[in-house]
Amino acid sequence: MEDEEAAAVLRAVGRQIKMWREAAGKKQGELGAAIGYGEEMVSSVERGRRIPKPDFLEKADEVLGAGGMLSAMKEDVERARYPKKVRDLAKLEGEAVDLGAYASHHIHGLLQTPEYTRELYAMRRPAYAEDEIDRLVAARMARKSVFKRTPRPQITFVQEEVTLRRPIGGKMVLRKQLEHLLEIGRLRQAVIQVMPTDREDHAGMGGSLQLLKLQDGKTLGHLEVQFLSRLISDPREVQTLEMNYGMIRAQALAPRDSLAFIEKVLGEET
Repeated sequence: MEDEEAAAVLRAVGRQIKMWREAAGKKQGELGAAIGYGEEMVSSVERGRRIPKPDFLEKADEVLGAGGMLSAMKEDVERARYPKKVRDLAKLEGEAVDLGAYASHHIHGLLQTPEYTRELYAMRRPAYAEDEIDRLVAARMARKSVFKRTPRPQITFVQEEVTLRRPIGGKMVLRKQLEHLLEIGRLRQAVIQVMPTDREDHAGMGGSLQLLKLQDGKTLGHLEVQFLSRLISDPREVQTLEMNYGMIRAQALAPRDSLAFIEKVLGEET
């Protein structure tokens, strides 16, 4: 495990499974056979070294007569599967009252469909294993809960035109992604703008950025490039990011024109 918080969750879950298994008078191999997993997997889960899938917990709960106690741990285990930096960012997004993001190379993570996200991770080098891709896709999709929480934050995005045209995953994946952008763009709390490629004056040449204004009034910045993720808390640096983002929004198409632009690109992909 990459962080102690997640490791502690898995150890606690493992202890519970072991306790219920021993109370039921079953050996690890017997439990494994009953739920469709090997003895080694059961042993690793009980020691907190492997992350049990929801199916593992549900079946173990039923076989051991745990009355929902093991099955109820699925959400905690699911969160423990996500990389720490993703959990930390998701927590901040969950506390934000105002969130703004500019994306220059691909559709922003909060706007992505599962298919688009999967294709992005699949093209990474060195290549991820399939189960790691599953974990990363699930983590990114979990962040989208920001659109459903109450009170709803104000969320704005600026997407480079090229991100709307780059056929990541092929035309069908791109088409579904563009349709999803239009759905999000019509939400009352979300605004999507497009930065046309023909703009001569462009404040976003420094790359993608994200701003999060929290409930306590503090504003943080978040930058991500290659495999590096950095949270910006210095007020002067945050102020610079805010100025840049304000200029980017002013230079981009207006929200209504942006949705019309996305519809135009979608029509070209038909």
